[in-house]
Amino acid sequence: MPRLFTGIEIPDDIAQRLSYLRGSLSGARWISAENYHLTLRFIGDVDMVTAEAAAEALSRVHRPAFSLRLAGLGTLGTRKPHTVAAEVAASRPLMELQAEHERILQRIGLPAEGRKYTPHVTLARLRGGSPRDIAEYLTLRGGFLADAFPVERFALFSSRNSVGGGPYVIEQAYDLLPASPVPGIPPVAAHQEEQWSRNCSRPSAPMRSAACRNGTRSRVATRSRQSSPSPISERRSPS
Repeated sequence: MPRLFTGIEIPDDIAQRLSYLRGSLSGARWISAENYHLTLRFIGDVDMVTAEAAAEALSRVHRPAFSLRLAGLGTLGTRKPHTVAAEVAASRPLMELQAEHERILQRIGLPAEGRKYTPHVTLARLRGGSPRDIAEYLTLRGGFLADAFPVERFALFSSRNSVGGGPYVIEQAYDLLPASPVPGIPPVAAHQEEQWSRNCSRPSAPMRSAACRNGTRSRVATRSRQSSPSPISERRSPS
């Protein structure tokens, strides 16, 4: 039974900079740089039928690429901080993408997410750290600022049911629409073609194979519709 969530990958250069923020905080369990990500929607432990339905449903997202910037550090947890995280500068495209994930996953029967969405990149889990130590750490490191980076795809991740921090595996990646469409091909069609090629050229896996079978059928159907002549009733007779 896989544990799934959707998210955005963090570029290697920014992940390396984030890793420099590790240390100098007692009670912190630091996340490895290769496991940094920005969660969009936590799905949870689901059976394979639901996992495949989620993988297929997410392929219906057709939104343009955008940019994100990490700006500052903070903590999560109202009464007792439990997480140190990099904060994300306000981004309307990010919030719209997350909201679409929420709608799509509810349509396949998943319960609504009860918590307000707060975009962040987890850096450490906290256990027993004193409020004073945390405040001093944030005073010293909280001014973190990174260059904006392009978000050109999101991913469906799986993880082990562990204490936290990974490892995480990308089950399927979904390209966002390019800024400029491919000449001669509608933007959404070009996006679907590239996305199918990327995912279905990977080694076979149960979730990927189901998505690829569905993709093959939809691509054949789309091409057939595009290449078929107009119905007889729509043809004009000679005048």
